[in-house]
This record gives sequence, structure tokens and C-alpha cells, in this order.
Amino acid sequence: MLRPEEMARHVTFDECPPTPGAAPWVERVWSVSWDLPDGVEHVNSIVPHPSASLTVERGQVDRDAAHEPGVWVTGVMTQRFDAVCRGRGGVVGVKFHPGGFTALTGVAAADLTDRSAPAAGLVPGWEALVDLPLDAHASAEALCRLVETLAGAREPDPGYRQVTEVVRHLQDPSLTRVDDLAARCGISVRALQRLLRRYVGVGPKWMVARRRLHDAVATLDDGYAGSLADLAASAGWYDQNQFARDFAALVGTTPSAYRDRTPSD
Repeated sequence: MLRPEEMARHVTFDECPPTPGAAPWVERVWSVSWDLPDGVEHVNSIVPHPSASLTVERGQVDRDAAHEPGVWVTGVMTQRFDAVCRGRGGVVGVKFHPGGFTALTGVAAADLTDRSAPAAGLVPGWEALVDLPLDAHASAEALCRLVETLAGAREPDPGYRQVTEVVRHLQDPSLTRVDDLAARCGISVRALQRLLRRYVGVGPKWMVARRRLHDAVATLDDGYAGSLADLAASAGWYDQNQFARDFAALVGTTPSAYRDRTPSD
């Protein structure tokens, strides 16, 4: 979430870890809820991560790719996206590890890139989620039980193990080149591209770039007061102007404007 301090004024956010049985595929269970006065709306702007989500959505929520309540599967969104909250409503769901949804269902992640689709036809047993409380802790057991059931119906997936290894290497902030990532994983760049397109829905170049931008946004959210040139260099940019352009393309404003924002911006 961009501008987390502003979001906290309008929306209640909660999260909890998955059950041990679901943890190999699920990063976390999360929920948001809101109860806004008539005529007031809040826009949550979200920087995309390389993962899919399964969500239960009710009330007045309107977001890119999904415009009505229901049970949804959302793939990787390659650009920043907005969720507009009005009236009263909420969302509860699971955020999968990169590749986790494809490993559980066999659905190619590339088919869901930049879109949401109803869970019907994609997730066996989705009907059990319709009436879940819009609260992460209250719904975690049911959500994770469904994941565990899906996992039990499939054979272990060696491709998913490879994706997990790729993601582990991506945590190294010094890694800024796709060919270096492929070399660390012991596969060709072409094989890496095919692997990530199927399981994650995007290519390795996107994943490397987004990790660097996530790091920069998180650093600014934590109150970074140093120079933007130093921030750009530490996140892997050799050109501060290119860093500013990449940041603005994703976030919608320059790094300096984002850093200097006030809670009402």
C-alpha cells in the first residue's frame, strides 16, 4: 500500500500468518474493512507484488479488474492499481507466494496477468468462502483449509520449487541483472523467462525492477531522510534521473514529492 499512514485513517487492515499446512503456498492471510460516511470515498493505491490473491469481497468496493462483490482470483498487476472504498465493506483473502496459485491449481499465471476472474471455474470448493467474516483472524482457518485441500489433490510440483529458489535469490539487493539471476539459479535466461511466465505471470526483468522499487518505497515510508541520489544507488540505479522516472511511472509521483508528502496529500 502506498501512503500507509493515510490508509490507516480510513481503512482497518489486519493480517495473520497461514496455518503450517498452507504456508508452503500462502504468504499471509489479510483483510481490510471500512465504514465511511455518505459522500466520502478513499482510494487505496497499491504497488503490485509478483503474486496472486484469492479474495472474498463485499460491500462498496471498486478496483481495477473487479467491479462487484464476490470471490475473486487476481493475478499479478503489472502497474500500480487503485481500490476505491465507499460506504461500508471489506475484503478478506490470501496472498499466495509467487507461483503458489499455479502450483495449487495448474492455472497458468500468465492467463491472469493484469486481470481478476471469478473463483468459480478456477478454484474447486470456492463456494465455502462466500460467507466468511471479513476478518483475517476469523477467516484464516477456512481459507487455509481450502488451500490444504487443493494441495492434497495434486502431486508435488518441481517447477514451483524452482520458482521458490528464484524468489530467494531476488531478496539479495545487489542482484540487479536478469542474466545474473539466471546464473545463480543454474538455468538459462530463456528457461527462467518461461518458468516465471507460467508460474508468476511476468518475466524476470519485471520482478527484478519491482523488487528494487518496492525497496525504495518501503525506505521512504520508513522515514528516510538521506539524499535521493544515495537511495537510488543503494537500490541499484546508476542514474538518479532514471530512478525518478521509474518511480513516478509506478507510484504516480516523484520520489521527492512522495517523501515530502503530508498525511492529507
